[in-house]
Amino acid sequence: MEEKVLNRLLQLQERYYQLERSVSLPEVISDKEKFSEYSKELGKILPFLNKFRELKKIEKEILDLKKILEESKDRDLIFLAEKELEDLNFKKERKEKEIEKLFSEEEKIEDKNVIVEIRQGTGGLEASLFAADLYRMYTKYAIKKGWKIESISTHPTELGGLKEIIFSVKGKDVYKILIFESGVHRVQRIPTTEAGGRIHTSTATVAILVEPEEIELKIDPKDLKIESFRASGPGGQHLQKTDSAIRITHLPTGEVVSCQDERSQTKNKEKALRVLRARLLEKKRIEEEEKISKERKEQIGRAKRAEKIRTYNFPDRRVTDHRVGLTVHRLDEILEGELDYILTPLLNLEIKS
Repeated sequence: MEEKVLNRLLQLQERYYQLERSVSLPEVISDKEKFSEYSKELGKILPFLNKFRELKKIEKEILDLKKILEESKDRDLIFLAEKELEDLNFKKERKEKEIEKLFSEEEKIEDKNVIVEIRQGTGGLEASLFAADLYRMYTKYAIKKGWKIESISTHPTELGGLKEIIFSVKGKDVYKILIFESGVHRVQRIPTTEAGGRIHTSTATVAILVEPEEIELKIDPKDLKIESFRASGPGGQHLQKTDSAIRITHLPTGEVVSCQDERSQTKNKEKALRVLRARLLEKKRIEEEEKISKERKEQIGRAKRAEKIRTYNFPDRRVTDHRVGLTVHRLDEILEGELDYILTPLLNLEIKS
């Protein structure tokens, strides 16, 4: 068995014992949400742990037989032991393959929850207002799909726009569907502040990141620089009196994440770490893809944040997805969360490719 697989199994075993202790604590039992979360994680780990225990049992039997072969001089006993050892080695190899298959299935990112980052691009105030429109669109779409959205970090403007918003989305097929939203979104419309009635072009960027579980991506605490500071700006007024905002810097990569939405430092730290893990996993994925091939591997430019993927044209009430040359004259409906007009053709193309 590869060392990295064995290390992963040992990490899962340690995490299982931690969770087992946690779910018996009174404060966890009384917290329905936390108890449910821990129980769900226990259920995910158990299949791996059962296979690992079966493997260790086989390995012990192999060691016992080898000891018999070393010490015994009985030919019949040696013959039987050698035959049984051959069978056990075959069982061991099969069990290792079963474990590898479990990891392979578990790592399918299509089944993962995601963290979405929306940022204003070019266009100043108009770009921030467009970023807020996109957030509203995704929120409405999530409600229609029965998904759960949780805000992680928000940086609003004074006029109702968003410089940046980071939120998680949980539910069935969220990554499989939302990955198509990753990239540059362009809007063409007359800003409310434009007296001459001229059409402006602005942009916002959307990043879709897989949200890894803690056991999937370990971060060494020594690699983190954690600072507290006072929240400021719109939306942070209730935090002015305490240094509850958190900034985390991952020293090996220089990745910086800050969170100030919660009143509690602990909660801000937890949310910032979630975003950091997602970003580090995305970096790792990109690096691995680049090692495999420098060529684009996907037909419609998944996760390429620099690409202009879609234009929302207000004067013509149309939305154009540039990856497949699709134009739909249903702008108002799409902004109200009817994203399937665009996403269904993209999903169909993915299935065929």
